[in-house]
Amino acid sequence: MDYTIPTTVEEILALRKHPVNAELLAAAMAGVVEMARRSGKSLEELTAEVLEEDEILDPVERHWLGKMVAQAWTILS
Repeated sequence: MDYTIPTTVEEILALRKHPVNAELLAAAMAGVVEMARRSGKSLEELTAEVLEEDEILDPVERHWLGKMVAQAWTILS
């Protein structure tokens, strides 16, 4: 299934109704990066926001996610 890059928070939240797979994650990440750029955020600001401490991700997973956000930012520029 081809996912379009979400352009709103509502579209990103609507992705929750689909089974998680690599394509879905890539679309969601691309949407987050594009929305951050449109709102004037830097990569550093977006990364800090995404990597805020939470009870879901452990430090290794947070590190991996940070690298994925940076890679998506670079690819989409």
